Amino acid sequence: MERIVIVPSCILQDSLKGYSNVPCKIGRLVRDGKYHRVIRGLYETDPDTPGEFLAQAICSPSYLSFEYALARYGLIPETVYAFTSASSGKRRSKTYETPFGTFTYKDVPSTAFPYGIRYIDTDRGGYWIAGPEKALCDQVYKMHPVQSVKAMKTLLFEDLRIDEDYFFETDATLIADLSERYGSTNVRLLSKVRNGSVPQ
Repeated sequence: MERIVIVPSCILQDSLKGYSNVPCKIGRLVRDGKYHRVIRGLYETDPDTPGEFLAQAICSPSYLSFEYALARYGLIPETVYAFTSASSGKRRSKTYETPFGTFTYKDVPSTAFPYGIRYIDTDRGGYWIAGPEKALCDQVYKMHPVQSVKAMKTLLFEDLRIDEDYFFETDATLIADLSERYGSTNVRLLSKVRNGSVPQ
């Protein structure tokens, strides 16, 4: 399969600078199906490009996380259709509705942002995604605060419907290390739950 080609408008405009009316030419290329608008200022050459390859181009820096990653790892039972990502330095959540899907971005602390993520490299391109431990930390960090291990268990296994067996297979040491980077009671309680006894 061909490599994914994501084209910022500045590069596209530069490649067409020989035309007298560049915006008009770009509009014609889009109508002809040569380029497909992702968001303002960003184009893709293949209308069937999977959204995970576009997430970091739409909003950078970011990596896939939260519900998208939890579902991908089988930690939650739901199928997640939106591409949910963690960002840094954006201060507020953002959502983009595009022809390639819905992309949402929520900030996590800069001190935690670069840890616990992995790069997926394929023949078509690559993208960054949280590992299961990091996705759990990101998810509880953005949820309503709780004040006890018991309340965190309720949040995890009843509200989020996290698979308990899989949860207790995650790396407890990694979650503990990550929890120190968030400055969050929720994430510290998550670590305490993971360090508890494995369900029988």
